[in-house]
This record gives sequence, structure tokens and C-alpha cells, in this order.
Amino acid sequence: MTQEEKTQIEERIVDVLKTVYDPEIPVNIYDLGMIYKIDVSEDATVDLDMTFTAPNCPAADFILEDVRTKVESVDGVKSANINLVFEPAWDQSMMSEEARVELGFD
Repeated sequence: MTQEEKTQIEERIVDVLKTVYDPEIPVNIYDLGMIYKIDVSEDATVDLDMTFTAPNCPAADFILEDVRTKVESVDGVKSANINLVFEPAWDQSMMSEEARVELGFD
């Protein structure tokens, strides 16, 4: 797989991640800054590190399964390993400008 192919797959993954929402927050998880790493390997396996806005998120299982299902549906992805991490801890500075405006932080 070429670097260009990996980049195209990563872009498609970002697009589908922008369709995943925490049911309590009207902004997608990508713009919230909850995705820390997207790594596409040579064999088309994706390693994705993500976090939650709070470690005790009541929708955690739903969101994780939604992420896995949507990433694995991306053309060119064989499988996805979704790793839940809490280092570094999420904070509001990780949000995109669009998310900050949508949630009234700017």
C-alpha cells in the first residue's frame, strides 16, 4: 500500500468519524478532539486511539461500537482496533474551532 493510499483511507476514516456523536453533545467526536491517533498499516488494519470527554461516559459502549462499525465500513479497511486511552486527559482545548463555536466556548 502506498503512502497516498494510506492518506486517502485516513481521510475517509475522518469523514466517517465526523458522523459519530456522543448522544449528550451535539458535536461529532472528531471535532471534539476525542480521536488521538489514526494509523493505517500495510495490511489495511487500522489502529485508532480515542478518548472520552469523561472517563465515566454513560454512552461509552455505544460510541465505541459505532466507531468500530463505521471505520470497518470504510473502503480499503480490513479491520479496526479501537483503543480507549485516557492519556493525555481530554480537555476543551482539544476541540476544533467549529466545535468551540457550536458549543458556545468562543
